[in-house]
Amino acid sequence: MKKPIKININGRDVEAISEGRTTLADFIRNEAKLTGTHLGCEHGVCGACTVNIDGQPARSCITLAASVDGSTVNTTESLGDDRIGAVLRQAFHEAHGLQCGFCTPGMLITCRDILTRHPDPSEETIRYELSGNICRCTGYMGIVAAVKLASKRLNSGEAA
Repeated sequence: MKKPIKININGRDVEAISEGRTTLADFIRNEAKLTGTHLGCEHGVCGACTVNIDGQPARSCITLAASVDGSTVNTTESLGDDRIGAVLRQAFHEAHGLQCGFCTPGMLITCRDILTRHPDPSEETIRYELSGNICRCTGYMGIVAAVKLASKRLNSGEAA
């Protein structure tokens, strides 16, 4: 059954008549026309589709759009105007935190959340927190290094 859904995505209200079984990932990609949220496994396992829903990271491939009607969702595209996101993107570039780039949108959302909750995370903390995001290319070394570099810059004021 179709119903009207309104979700604030990256600061913009997106309204559509949508099937009850439409996932948030499909809503973001089809209704908001934002393609940064990647679909990998579509079972909530790989983390490529991770977005923030009302400030909490969540898998958009297993979240029904109707269940977040009225919520605020931030995707990887929102990180362009975000201080932590900008520092992370630069650190990913410098520390070689990406290769094919497929996992990167979900990684950036997750890494931003890590830095929000753990301003100076240890390697062990970073690896634990990233355990829900699969990267088949990097071996995670560059990703961990990027989070450490971003943390250092954010804490030193170097990234102001």
